[in-house]
Amino acid sequence: MNQGQYVFAQLMSRVSHKVFTRLVDKYQGNYRVRDFTCWHQFLCMSFGQLTHRESLRDVVTCLNAHQSKLYHLGLTSGVKKSTLADENEKRDWRIYADLAQILITHARHLYQGDDDTGIELDNVVYALDATTIELCLNVFWWAKFRKHKAAVKLHTLLDVRCEIPCFIHVSQGATHDVNVLDVLEFEPDAFYIMDRGYTDWARLYKIHQAGAFFVIRAKSNLNCQRIYSGQVDKSTGLRCDQTVRLAGYYASKNYPDKLRRIKFYDAEHQLTYVYLTNHFEAVALQIVILYINRWKVEIFFKWIKQHLRIKRFWGETPNAVKTQIWIAVCTFVLVAILKREIKSPYTLNELLQIISVSVFDKTPVNQLDMNFKNKPGTPPIHNQLNIFDL
Repeated sequence: MNQGQYVFAQLMSRVSHKVFTRLVDKYQGNYRVRDFTCWHQFLCMSFGQLTHRESLRDVVTCLNAHQSKLYHLGLTSGVKKSTLADENEKRDWRIYADLAQILITHARHLYQGDDDTGIELDNVVYALDATTIELCLNVFWWAKFRKHKAAVKLHTLLDVRCEIPCFIHVSQGATHDVNVLDVLEFEPDAFYIMDRGYTDWARLYKIHQAGAFFVIRAKSNLNCQRIYSGQVDKSTGLRCDQTVRLAGYYASKNYPDKLRRIKFYDAEHQLTYVYLTNHFEAVALQIVILYINRWKVEIFFKWIKQHLRIKRFWGETPNAVKTQIWIAVCTFVLVAILKREIKSPYTLNELLQIISVSVFDKTPVNQLDMNFKNKPGTPPIHNQLNIFDL
């Protein structure tokens, strides 16, 4: 039962204070802190994400313009820009990274059963990719990318079925995508879908040894020896389903086991794709469908860059950048959790826009979209000419 809480406070109540306190104590986030705690920092940064603020000064100005409401948002007093900037630079970003992982686990549980992928396999399916966020080299000198550019790279592992990111690693822009395979812990029987930039036979063999499966685009210079060819229905676009072994000296040393090679022709775009996988039981067309679903991670990158504040950072140090990224991820997952809990018919983008203009409303969140859904339309004007009735 809503007791007059603001929409922002209702959304933030999805974060367990007990869990948050445990994470803060783990990294000593409130050590020698009098007033502005980690929770206050999280609220301010989340407010900036939800209301699409452009800078810390913008966040602080908007919050201080509602002094009488700050207590009910969870903030005990006014906020200073210098205080918020200092805490973003000093407080351990891992507090919010761990919080994001806890929220992600909860969100994946809520979205369990949702599946519009067309994948008939029971395995967990992940899409792995990275996106680059370019920065100013003079300011972010530590984020090495190119000679005259700086950047950070977000390596993301997306659960394809529920479209929730399960793993995010922030690195310098110059870090090659394939290096994230050294950081990941692979889940047995899960599928990892990757583009050909992740072709590293030694690292792919580690996935195979971990009992997991991968699907990856083959490079044009693939050197392999055919062992067996299976029958395919060419009317589906399939051209071949082969069992192969790598023929190159170093490649065969790094990946000594067999691989499955599937060729598919896309008649709509008149393109031919070649896929490699270590899974031999699924029908060939399911492997193609698996790879097609890799594009969901690209859509996720596009979404967060458009609707969350991660392209312009509010701090210059690595800690401040990672803090902003992880709190943005927490905000995204909290909105996803709210969407499922209130069974909102709106898309995640539409719900985020509704929340952004309703943070100071006292409407119960489960009725938040009713004002928009039930708003009567403009009655038609019967004496107005219709230009199409000719």
